[in-house]
Amino acid sequence: MTTRGPVGRHAWIAAARPWRRPFSDCPDEGEARITVTAPSQLRAGPGPGTAAAVIQTDALTKRYPGEVTALAGLTVAVGPGITGLVGANGAGKSTLMKILLGLLPPTSGRAAVLGHDVTASGERIRTLTGYMPEHDCLPPDVTGTEFVTHLGRMSGLPATAAKERAADSLRHVGMYEERYRQVGTYSTGMKQRVKLAQALVGDPKLLLLDEPTIGLDPAGRRSMLELISRIGTEFGISILVSSHLLGEIEQICDHLVVIDGGRLLRADTMTSFTKVSQVLVIEVDEGLAGLEAELAARGLAPRRSERGLLVRIDGEQTYDTVRDAVADLGLPLNRLEQQRRRVEELFRDHEDEEERGDD
Repeated sequence: MTTRGPVGRHAWIAAARPWRRPFSDCPDEGEARITVTAPSQLRAGPGPGTAAAVIQTDALTKRYPGEVTALAGLTVAVGPGITGLVGANGAGKSTLMKILLGLLPPTSGRAAVLGHDVTASGERIRTLTGYMPEHDCLPPDVTGTEFVTHLGRMSGLPATAAKERAADSLRHVGMYEERYRQVGTYSTGMKQRVKLAQALVGDPKLLLLDEPTIGLDPAGRRSMLELISRIGTEFGISILVSSHLLGEIEQICDHLVVIDGGRLLRADTMTSFTKVSQVLVIEVDEGLAGLEAELAARGLAPRRSERGLLVRIDGEQTYDTVRDAVADLGLPLNRLEQQRRRVEELFRDHEDEEERGDD
């Protein structure tokens, strides 16, 4: 099957891949982890600390006409598990995914997916990966099962097997009861699930999900994130999921890759990103202003947060001082714990560094 097509609105259909095994036959999570050695010409980049990279890039650069740089020397390694690709809109996330699928040629640098070079083996890569595009480009006049079955047939499945796999995929994403409805009657959440089902129909080793929660309400986003987490955990499929919503990524990912303006900002485990800081969070149900004044009088230099106060921890005596102040004022203490860093702080720290550099 030839999958060399345009890189426009419908190019993602080229990511259809052949039948291998049903979900029910999927090995245990430990067995399903991918152990692939990247090509020797690719040197290891900073990543989640695993030797078996499922994605690896080396000085990857993509420039568009008009001197628009989407990726600028990106070097990173992505290991098995669920990895978040985070960046603002226009940071280069979609461009990176299309290069990884072999749908866009890089301007310079190298990239490998599951051990295959993206330039030389794009078609092979597309037989091993499932791709969920960002934009809604589903045909409105076919049913969900017809669409996913068609993608199964494109990936080389026999007619009967493609139909069975389509039903299986739609069941796993919660669309089994609606599979005979036309796609044009689906809600945004249903369409997102059908897009995920078509990415699963070929039993991929790796999923590339581009903004899978776009257009969904809060309940729909939670449901989609839970579904992605379950797929990664139960099926043992490695997943690269892109998003500009940092709070979402924190909920489901093992690792995080942060890019800004096409450049790598940081790649690390989620635990490292959200490590405990030397800051104490204090929340009371009432009397916040009085507590702030009291802590300042006792030398702690508190500062306001969204819901309470923050003070720098300077040994065990900090806890004692806060406890005594709350008790002396007779305030109802709601929370007292060390603060965990959030991913958003990484961007703020980076912006602060750039501002200091400009000065």
